[in-house]
Amino acid sequence: MSFLCKDDIIKILQNLKKLFNENRDHLVELDARMGDGDLGLTMSKAFTAVYDELRDTAETDIGKILMKAGMLMAKAAPSTMGTLMGTGFMRGGKAVSGKAEISTADLAEFFQAFVTGIMERGKAKPGEKTIIDSLKPAADTLLEFKGEEDEKALQAALRSSENGLESTKNMVAQHGRIAYYKEQSKGQVDPGATAGVILMKGFLLY
Repeated sequence: MSFLCKDDIIKILQNLKKLFNENRDHLVELDARMGDGDLGLTMSKAFTAVYDELRDTAETDIGKILMKAGMLMAKAAPSTMGTLMGTGFMRGGKAVSGKAEISTADLAEFFQAFVTGIMERGKAKPGEKTIIDSLKPAADTLLEFKGEEDEKALQAALRSSENGLESTKNMVAQHGRIAYYKEQSKGQVDPGATAGVILMKGFLLY
């Protein structure tokens, strides 16, 4: 069984900063079709602030690092998605608090709490064309693979996340500005769910 330590978590945060900066324009373009068009900027700003603040942290409690990441995110990008993502990290961090290293089972607990936090804060559930549709399948897959090596589990979770994203093409949006378009929102993937897939990639690439 492999474990992730503080240095691995910081590397993941660095990966997330890089990935969201690289995908900023793509997320902006997706979001601009029927939304506010600021998703890429929000995510880039949020994860840049998190990594730049925590890169040299002396904290070794992984839960505390992740909770701090959530607080920094919510402060740096106080938009809907920034708040939701921040909530996810704070809830997930709390689930693994007190640990200097985390196993695949701990990762599963982190993501279960992450998703539950977003669902409660955003009052959303699966099938409503949101980030939940790419993150809940990933979280559930991690539970199934909690006895496996973390890399294998995260690869499987990423595949589930990508499948969840693809499924949003056939959904009618229920939240945010895109919900105003109702049936017109069908046919394209959800920008938030796209951000969820990018998040999962960041955890895989440590």
